[in-house]
Amino acid sequence: MRAYGPRRVLALAACLMAAASGCTSAVQPLPTKAAAAVTGTPTPSPEEPALTKAEAGRVFREITLSDDLLRTHSDVPGRLRSAVELVRDGQAAIVAAAYQSTGDRPPRHTWGTPMLLVPRFAPGQTALWFTALVTRDGRPTLLTFAKGGSWQLSSAAELLPDQEPPQVKLDGDGYATALAPDDKTVTISPQFMGPVHAAVAETGSSGVAAGLIASGPYTTEVATQIAALRDSAKKDGFSYDSIFSPENYPVYALRTENGGALIQYSLSRTTTTTAKTAEDDYIPVPEAARWAIRSAVLRRTLRLVETHQYATAVPPLSSPSPAAVIAHDGALTRASGQ
Repeated sequence: MRAYGPRRVLALAACLMAAASGCTSAVQPLPTKAAAAVTGTPTPSPEEPALTKAEAGRVFREITLSDDLLRTHSDVPGRLRSAVELVRDGQAAIVAAAYQSTGDRPPRHTWGTPMLLVPRFAPGQTALWFTALVTRDGRPTLLTFAKGGSWQLSSAAELLPDQEPPQVKLDGDGYATALAPDDKTVTISPQFMGPVHAAVAETGSSGVAAGLIASGPYTTEVATQIAALRDSAKKDGFSYDSIFSPENYPVYALRTENGGALIQYSLSRTTTTTAKTAEDDYIPVPEAARWAIRSAVLRRTLRLVETHQYATAVPPLSSPSPAAVIAHDGALTRASGQ
């Protein structure tokens, strides 16, 4: 087993894996082509990809079982540190907040059987990643794992209630195709997905990016909410602003059956409320931020930082239409003020 945390965590996770070998949460490998019959001279086998589906299955089991172990055993030394070592990018902030905001009692996840979406990477490539579509806590969720020094969970987003699982295009051996950051065959290149989404979430249907992403609760409705809260705060004697920013995290894109892309990315949202007169005005601290700010009110300013992760279905350039946010997960990850 590869190292994903302290030795004690891995040893206990190995025991869990052995016990779970026959349960429904075990990874079922996707079907592959039957081996060619050998008559006379053997047919050369295609070169094995840098990341196989079997290896992706092992990574999924090891990380999810280790995560479950840490969430259910409060006596594991260095528990929070070990949990954060299993994740990276936006997930690092979200997992840390899950522990800190619950008094070190994060909720435990339940897992179904994953469908592995593994890009066919060329042999020798080192920047490896894959996605698993799996039921988490009863809801279809996209998890993306990436390899740096070790394998870690990078992104997680639950499918929205009205969305179907994405139809990712697979080759004859069941492998997917990853898109380059500057791919121009889709209406929004992967590298621009975060900036476009951030612009729509701030300015809504009146901004320069209007029409590129479909209206909904994580796009235009957020912009409407921000505008209403800004007006309300002004009437109450406060200043209010909420800014979305693309994080400097990897963007993951897979080719879909229709020629488009399934793109996964992260955004941060920073909301700042400032009192105009510190002597008389008080800023209430939301209940969701009380784990980071003990006071119920602040005199001068309140700053809330949220981390959001999304999956968006982007149409092919040959059939342009608004991209649709199909999955999301996020949390308040920092709060401060005075």
